[in-house]
Amino acid sequence: MKRIAVLGAGAWGTALAAVLAARHDVVLWARDPAQAEAMARTRRNARYLPEIELPARLAVRADWPAGADLLLAATPVSGLREVAARAGAAPLVWLCKGFEAGTGLLPHAVVADVRGTRAPGGALSGPSFALEVARGLPCALTLASRNAAFAQRTARDLHGGRMRVYYSADLAGVEIGGAVKNVMAIAVGIADGLGLGQNARAALITRGLAEMTRLGVALGGRAHTLMGLAGAGDLILTATGELSRNRRVGLALARGEALPEILRGLGHVAEGVHTAREALRLATRHRVDMPITQAVSAVLEGRLAPAQAVELLLARDPTVETRVSARRRSRAAARPRTRARRPRSRD
Repeated sequence: MKRIAVLGAGAWGTALAAVLAARHDVVLWARDPAQAEAMARTRRNARYLPEIELPARLAVRADWPAGADLLLAATPVSGLREVAARAGAAPLVWLCKGFEAGTGLLPHAVVADVRGTRAPGGALSGPSFALEVARGLPCALTLASRNAAFAQRTARDLHGGRMRVYYSADLAGVEIGGAVKNVMAIAVGIADGLGLGQNARAALITRGLAEMTRLGVALGGRAHTLMGLAGAGDLILTATGELSRNRRVGLALARGEALPEILRGLGHVAEGVHTAREALRLATRHRVDMPITQAVSAVLEGRLAPAQAVELLLARDPTVETRVSARRRSRAAARPRTRARRPRSRD
């Protein structure tokens, strides 16, 4: 049994703390003392996850948990820097998905900027609606770290019950998938809100995955990671699930609602709104073609109406579906060509 501290009492932090409390000694840290007191007394997170009764053995506190074997940072990206600083050199796993506004840094780079690269840490990502996880429904996640031993050990600690946890050494790929899928979910929400049909939804998801993969590879990730849980899996869930906040942003934009009003009514953070701008900056810097991200950014910034953005995407010139990078072409050209053998007759 591990001593685990979940830092952040939003929906996902509360859900994960409730599930892990079944087999570990877990403390859920809430920044707001009033919220911590109310949750400890009522055994519910009335603001973020009111449907779930917290297990009796789950402690909820506002004072910083000391002496934990593992810290799970369940804050938005905007709060990760402060939490990482307070964590010191303790083993830290972050659950946030996106880029830091202004710097464009991925979560692992934010953590490294605060406490260096030697302290053990990693990202937990994948298709996981908090409410379903809290209800004990099955889910599968990926724990990624550049320290392979830490990834494997921590995945084993978190794995259990109806939550399956895989491990990976591709930290950049896992984080890119978790970040950019939110932008694509906004795009799919817009298309669905405009009534463009399921054919359009399938096309957007597929081409969105292609954009995610191109950016992920350009930033050092691996293409096959983006085809896994943290990429394709999370994209499918976030783009189609009714619990998706980013999809709801897209639906509301399609109805003509103003973005500030949408975000006020949401009550939760929709990371895709900030991620679109940062992803587009990175795409420009690395010369990665991301037309869907570009269209979503234009809608979010008020430069295009949702219907106009769709028309611009449809008006793009036809091109090859799957592009082979220059590096892969050079490798293929360098391979020695062998003469094909004629198959022997079995008659």
